[in-house]
Amino acid sequence: MPPRPPGDAGVRVPYRELAAFVADVFGARGLPEDRAGAAAAALCHGDLTGFTSHGITNLTRLYLPLLDTGRCDPRAEPRIVADHGASVLLDARRALGLWAAAEAMDLAVERARRYGVGMVSVRGATHFGCAGYHALRAVQHHMVGLVTANCGRQQIVRPVGGRAAMLGTNPLALAAPAGDLPPFVLDMATTVAPTGRVRAAARAGQNVPVGWLQDDDGAPVTDPAAFDRGQAHLSWLGGDPDAGAYKGYGLGLLVEVLSALVPGAGLGPHEKTAKPAGPDDDIGCLMLAVAPGRLRPEAEFLTDAAGLFGALLGCPPIRADEPVRYPGWPEDARCRDRRAHGVPLEAALHQEMLDLARTSGLRFPAPVPPTEEGSPA
Repeated sequence: MPPRPPGDAGVRVPYRELAAFVADVFGARGLPEDRAGAAAAALCHGDLTGFTSHGITNLTRLYLPLLDTGRCDPRAEPRIVADHGASVLLDARRALGLWAAAEAMDLAVERARRYGVGMVSVRGATHFGCAGYHALRAVQHHMVGLVTANCGRQQIVRPVGGRAAMLGTNPLALAAPAGDLPPFVLDMATTVAPTGRVRAAARAGQNVPVGWLQDDDGAPVTDPAAFDRGQAHLSWLGGDPDAGAYKGYGLGLLVEVLSALVPGAGLGPHEKTAKPAGPDDDIGCLMLAVAPGRLRPEAEFLTDAAGLFGALLGCPPIRADEPVRYPGWPEDARCRDRRAHGVPLEAALHQEMLDLARTSGLRFPAPVPPTEEGSPA
């Protein structure tokens, strides 16, 4: 097992019951049963893999407000605007992104099965949780999945050298089969850290590492609360221009082009940029599935994939107690552990879920009993 990330200490609850509770919460907000279940699985993926900033901590902070304010339509029916076989333009019509993005990737997989590649370009979307969750849906079919998303018209990050925020954190994810090994999953923001991790640190009363945030003059800021006070802004991958910030900035623009410019979704950069932030409405997404089995024998591809990632695992490590891994390996191990032994919730989040259960008239799952040694089972 990899080292346990922040949030692994605390109460553990059974995964299936946790997902069922989240589905019931969404169902009470008007989502049909199948969509509520799909949305719950997407949201709980963050807690299973350790990306807790994108897990159920966002249930009350992000998704329920989206539904309660009408910015998200629980019964929206996404509509195909253009269909050219291998490429599709889809209007999500403000559907809950947690399930709608999964449906879009499944459609891309269906087209890739027929054409070798399937691209579903989405506009009118809402926040969809972990990009890697949706990219992984392609891996289930021995395909490669690519997911990008902008932040709609939300403006959080400044262009390199600029004083006005004009772009979002613009995440991207790529997932690929690795034969019998855990899939390769790269899931990242194009900034050094996503806003969720900054706010999680602020709630915990912890400082963030130097390089995550900067003030107006480019000096480092370690107080995460300064971000929401407007006294700090996120840094691009690479940190400062001399260390490669233009690469993170360029990746952010790459995502903006693929996700929003192509389908005609809300663009972050526009002329009126006096104030940052704003709602992340009309998000744009790209769901791309590539079927190598349509280009060469699938078994041959999977053998080569196992060889590629297996070679990385076999690389001699600098330290014997820190073996070489690749993106997706630690998350897969963590996911298997938490499915078997329960999902850890920090005390404050556990209490938050108990309060939500009480106000919703629902039952939150009981903790997993501790082992004889006193640690979670």
